[in-house]
Amino acid sequence: MRWPAAIAALVMTFTVGAAGTPRDAYEIWLVDQSDTNGLTHGGTINVYDGENVTSRLSAARPAHVIDLGGATSSLCLARTGRNPVRPHMIVFNKAETHAALAFVASGHVVVFDAASRQPLACLSTEAGAGGARQAHALWPTDDDRYLVIANQNGKKLERVRTDYAAATFTHEPAATLDLATCVTPSGAPCQSPAIRPDNAPICPFIASDNGPVFISLRGGGLFVVDWRATPMAIVGEYDAAHVPANGCGFVEAKGAVFGDGGGGTPANLDQFSVFRLPRGGYSAANPPNTPPVERLYDDDAPERDAHGTAVSARDRHVWVGDRDANVAEVFDGRTGAHTGTVSLTSPFSADPTVDLFASSPDRAWVFASTRGPNPLSGDPHSSHGMDPGLLIVRMTDGGRTGQVRGLVPITNVDAGGVERADAHGIRVRQVR
Repeated sequence: MRWPAAIAALVMTFTVGAAGTPRDAYEIWLVDQSDTNGLTHGGTINVYDGENVTSRLSAARPAHVIDLGGATSSLCLARTGRNPVRPHMIVFNKAETHAALAFVASGHVVVFDAASRQPLACLSTEAGAGGARQAHALWPTDDDRYLVIANQNGKKLERVRTDYAAATFTHEPAATLDLATCVTPSGAPCQSPAIRPDNAPICPFIASDNGPVFISLRGGGLFVVDWRATPMAIVGEYDAAHVPANGCGFVEAKGAVFGDGGGGTPANLDQFSVFRLPRGGYSAANPPNTPPVERLYDDDAPERDAHGTAVSARDRHVWVGDRDANVAEVFDGRTGAHTGTVSLTSPFSADPTVDLFASSPDRAWVFASTRGPNPLSGDPHSSHGMDPGLLIVRMTDGGRTGQVRGLVPITNVDAGGVERADAHGIRVRQVR
């Protein structure tokens, strides 16, 4: 049957974007931490078409590969005098027009135009504790005004002002919060053996209300920080007795912030903890550990390591990955109750070693980065995998359960025949 032209145009309006792109089209950006072959720096970003991945599954191939040893390394060398080493975590701004990538070994942050895949800016974090600098992870503010950077071994929280329209990105040293030497609002040292023994910041997270930034700490404890202040200011302080160490799995569900704690240091190789905090209610006038933490799950048995989170449609369930046990523990998004366990092993991989999760826009699919046999970060502990690449998981029963549907491999074999590929950062970008 032929539709009248007016009706056909109306159908097209609802199903196709202005540039002819389906409104639900999306890309998966997967970071390979391993050096560009033949170099001691660089790496790659594999960009996949979401529809291709979920239809072709393990047979899917990248629509584009960004060689970080090319234009990105040249830009960083020109701007900072150093090459970028070990691409680790990636995020998109709120408008999803730009990507920002943290290089954990060299302390660089690179901003890309997401559509053209071209690097626009390369900045360096400051030298901090012991002269170290590591851009471990980063997070954009919801108003697209700033990036907040976790300078891990430098033990600093840093800020970059972002003007995406003008393509200007400005590091603001006056905003830096030194987590090794600061004092909390209660008058306690930010870092001390009895309270927070190791204040290397792991992962920052800002909820959808554009409120304060939550900062997990390597030695346990947590800070909630006003990122608008100059310098950035602590408005919530939690000690290691209340918030577990090595957390890198914040996610929002039903107006609350879920976080995790895992292994990752020689003194704390095995742990799987999940907690929950409210999005708001923070003030420098509060006593420590206020508002109270809800500890939802704790298991420090051998071969456990919490890392990475996802949330199902309508926030019904929260998944927290375990890269040692190769499972996702599932929690009710409203009550926080533990509701089950999803196995992530399959005929595609007996040991996927899932690291981080990203969800399709409709949250029906979860994609996970899987580690390689020669991990370049998060070692020693549970980061040794067998099949580096992109794990494809279908959420079922509203996110209460799930099924592994495929694994797209990546590879980077060096001159000696050794597999160096090591997937880590992963994010989904809607193509508008």
